[in-house]
Amino acid sequence: MAAGANVTLRHDGPIATVTLNRPEYRNSLSDAMLGELIDVFGALRDHAGSRVVIVTGAPPVFSAGAHFPARSGMSAEERRQVFRSTPNQFRRLFERVTTLVENLEQATIAMINGHAIGGGFGLTLACDFRFASADAALWIPEVDLGVPLGVASTTRFVRLVGPARAKEIIMEGRRYSAAETHAMGLVHRVVPGDQLEAAVHEYAARLAAKPFAPLAQIKARINAITRTGIPEVNAMTEGFLARD
Repeated sequence: MAAGANVTLRHDGPIATVTLNRPEYRNSLSDAMLGELIDVFGALRDHAGSRVVIVTGAPPVFSAGAHFPARSGMSAEERRQVFRSTPNQFRRLFERVTTLVENLEQATIAMINGHAIGGGFGLTLACDFRFASADAALWIPEVDLGVPLGVASTTRFVRLVGPARAKEIIMEGRRYSAAETHAMGLVHRVVPGDQLEAAVHEYAARLAAKPFAPLAQIKARINAITRTGIPEVNAMTEGFLARD
């Protein structure tokens, strides 16, 4: 197991597991953690032995999102002031992390083992598949904290659920249960908490057993189509007619 102060990386044959490991801070995404994630995902991009990457959080939550020194008992206005006045490079580093995750050749699975809030929710959207514990909750508090959600996460919400639902999720900022996000199509599977890890590893093993090249190629094609729309069907996509 490779480990940093904030992130751990474990290899189990062809399956790599990246764990956000700041449980004392609810796995909030500090600049230091984001820097480690950039290093870890950058290294995994060129790791020939890994076919599937699982992303999860040290229990009991997935991630509380961007780190800021909130305290219990703060009013909504106090939270806004602290959040907006905390110096960090979150937006810049977070965009790098999610771009790396989305563009990994390996299939990626977010194992949402607890609440995923703000940037934590956004990180799961960069993964190919999302499995959630039945008792997890997911929400986007950015507007209530006085800032807009980042462009990349906003774009992924629009791609996944359409503009009307994306506006509801981001602008209203309410908490959604795992079952609700599954009904929207944001989460692929909802599993009882004590069965989540086994379910994710079974699915990861199933993907890892498939031929890697076509799996990686179809992932890249689907990602490209979601960014650019349906390509024109022509000889470049369908092949040239033999005229011998």
